Amino acid sequence: MSTHEQIPLTETKQHACGCGCSDEGVPTLDARVIPHAIRHATVFGAFAAIPAGGSMDLIAPHNPLPLLAQLQDQFGAIDIAYLEEGPEKWTLRLTRSA
Repeated sequence: MSTHEQIPLTETKQHACGCGCSDEGVPTLDARVIPHAIRHATVFGAFAAIPAGGSMDLIAPHNPLPLLAQLQDQFGAIDIAYLEEGPEKWTLRLTRSA
């Protein structure tokens, strides 16, 4: 008998990899825990994975105005909503244009 149980896939928006996780809800990226040397690249990679019309919440240690300008340069129009404005934690919802 196998120690791994088969988990049936459902019709919720699950990953193609079969891990059983879903893509429902808005993912959150806490940039405060990412080393500074790779922080912007990590945010760019995560945002690139968001489909058109989708959103991602970004938690930053400061108001990330330079990063937002860079994201808009690369991805075009982005809807930016501030959910929390400092002073120690900034939470923004970034939405890709549809």
